[in-house]
Parts: sequence; C-alpha cells; structure tokens
Amino acid sequence: METKTYKVEVPEETNVILGQTHFIKTTEDLYEALVGSVPQIKFGLAFCEASGPCLVRSEGNSDDLKKLAEKSAYQIGAGHFFIIYIKDAFPINVLKAIKDCPEVCSVFCATANPVEVITCETKQGRGVLGVIDGFSSKGIETEKDVEKRKEFLRKIGYKL
Repeated sequence: METKTYKVEVPEETNVILGQTHFIKTTEDLYEALVGSVPQIKFGLAFCEASGPCLVRSEGNSDDLKKLAEKSAYQIGAGHFFIIYIKDAFPINVLKAIKDCPEVCSVFCATANPVEVITCETKQGRGVLGVIDGFSSKGIETEKDVEKRKEFLRKIGYKL
C-alpha cells in the first residue's frame, strides 16, 4: 500500500468542491444541480468512474474549468472521486443541491484555500483517505477578530 498527496490547483477567484459519488450519471446530475442553484455559475466538473472502462467523465459550462477538473480528477485517479471547480458563485450557494444529488456519498471539502488530497493505492486501485483544506490554526479569535468576522459577513451580503 502506498500513500500519496496531490496538491489541487485552485485558481484565483475559484472555489473547488471535492467528494465521492457512486454512479455514472453523476456528471449529468451534478451539472443540473449546479445550474439549477445559480444560473450564472461558471463551472467544470469531473468524476472518476470506478468500473467498466474507468474513464474520467466530465461536464461543465466553462471549457477552462472543465479541462482543469478533468486534469485534476485524472491525476488523483481515485475510484468514484469527483471534483467541481466553480466561479461566479460560492460553495454555500450549491452545496445543498450537491449533497441532495442521489449519487453523492460524501463531500470532502468546499474551499478556495490551498487543498491537498491524500490518496492510498493498493493493487486494486486508488482511494481518497482525506483532504488537507488550508492551514493549521494559529490561535483563538479575540473580540476584535469577532468584530472583523461579523463585518466581513455583512460586507459580502451573507448577514444583515
């Protein structure tokens, strides 16, 4: 058994969502979930088929993001893994629809942070052990930090 770490490319002003699913129709259903949640969203998604021809299946409405999703999914290469790159929306806008997709088993992360995927490979294939999303904690927020957090959420329109 061999473990590897893959650093996911996350372009500026882009978020990435990583997860596990279980069926070939995932690409079409995730496409519908994304455009149904945020009509102006730009995205590319890819899914690693885990049986039959074991192809990376993909969809999207942005050629650049679709190609990036295909490249990342292929390099990670874990069975039933999916990756979605999004622009012009935030994960909070689409996560419920993604989780409600019948094929989706779990979501590993949804982030704009640097992210690494930890995989394990056996003679049978490759699987995702987990992800490293961002950086380690550097302290506990102070009252000033709380003020900044609340101010930021209001600035971007997520709180009144």
